[in-house]
Amino acid sequence: MSTTITQSLAGKVSTKANVYFDGKCVSHSIELADGTKKSVGVILPATLNFGTGAPEIMELIDGTCRVKLKGETEWTTYTGGQSFNVPGNSSFDIEVTAAVHYVCHFG
Repeated sequence: MSTTITQSLAGKVSTKANVYFDGKCVSHSIELADGTKKSVGVILPATLNFGTGAPEIMELIDGTCRVKLKGETEWTTYTGGQSFNVPGNSSFDIEVTAAVHYVCHFG
């Protein structure tokens, strides 16, 4: 990954990683001063199913994946610089063949 993003932020960053699916997805939680919640992480090669509580916007920073939202039959391909929306109380399948770096925006 050749992109580095640096931004001053007022808030809290969890230094303990969230590790899911036996290490196939690793992220860190961020809470901004206004209460906005995000996570930043990486998904390693796998096909996974994620459930949502709050609505999410998955912003891809680098990599390529295929996504199928709950109730859909077709996969959609996304690459770095693109994002997709996931409704609250739903789920999505994601297929990753090379590491995907992302920011997840909650709410």
